[in-house]
Amino acid sequence: MLWVKAFHIIFMVTWFAGLFYLPRLYVYHANAEDSISRDRFKIMERKLFWGIATPGGIITIGFGIWLTSMMGLHVLSAAWFQIKLAIVVFLIIYHIWCGKLLVDFKHDNNKHSHVWYRVFNEIPVFALIAIILLVELQPAF
Repeated sequence: MLWVKAFHIIFMVTWFAGLFYLPRLYVYHANAEDSISRDRFKIMERKLFWGIATPGGIITIGFGIWLTSMMGLHVLSAAWFQIKLAIVVFLIIYHIWCGKLLVDFKHDNNKHSHVWYRVFNEIPVFALIAIILLVELQPAF
């Protein structure tokens, strides 16, 4: 079980690296004024989303399901675990939203300012803090 947990954490870190850095690239992309920079950001964003963040998210979820099945389905009734799952669902939606923004940038159809992306970039930080506190403290609600 510890190996499964370790790989769950390793790929979670990979996923979060993508969720932290992709919106940061969007900040810079939104500020880019020349076509060479915009084209470079499009390549970097695509590689980060499809090569790192998406596989990291999928593998994280896979190991999470495996780990949950090893812990026993009784864990599903724990409030801390239900909140954690709700945050994971939110992160999946956030990830998909990042993919939609990727397509918008690809087609030069960005609708947001660099300031909006700076705020958007902070969302996964709060999710990560909440998940770690829930898992490590397992508070009884």
